[in-house]
Amino acid sequence: MPDIVVGILVGSESDRERMQGAFDLLDKEGVGYEFDVRSAHRAPDAVAEYARTARERGLRVLICGAGLSAALPGAVAAHTDLPVIGVPLKSSLSVLDGLDALLAITQMPPGVPVAAVGVDNARNAAALALRILSA
Repeated sequence: MPDIVVGILVGSESDRERMQGAFDLLDKEGVGYEFDVRSAHRAPDAVAEYARTARERGLRVLICGAGLSAALPGAVAAHTDLPVIGVPLKSSLSVLDGLDALLAITQMPPGVPVAAVGVDNARNAAALALRILSA
């Protein structure tokens, strides 16, 4: 079993299915990952703890899927120096079909970088994580 070096985090269990592209690519490439559900709004302390301890747990890249206000990637990036990749997710509650999440992920304040991929494109997040790991 490969070492776990990628953390994949979403705010709701219902987001798991849309992250499948990341799971599939990392599995194909033999890269170990962990998956967890922690909400930036409902469990902010748990999100902060996850991010603060990621490096000591051996993680090297974090992928965060988020919809609507898409706060999760930024909340994670605020508590770690690891690369964070945001995956904007469509939501049935969104009036902008995922554009709101994309804009929220890309509009981070100076000093809190978050990379972003296309809406519902977790596979590209995993592809970017693989490139980061190989650098």
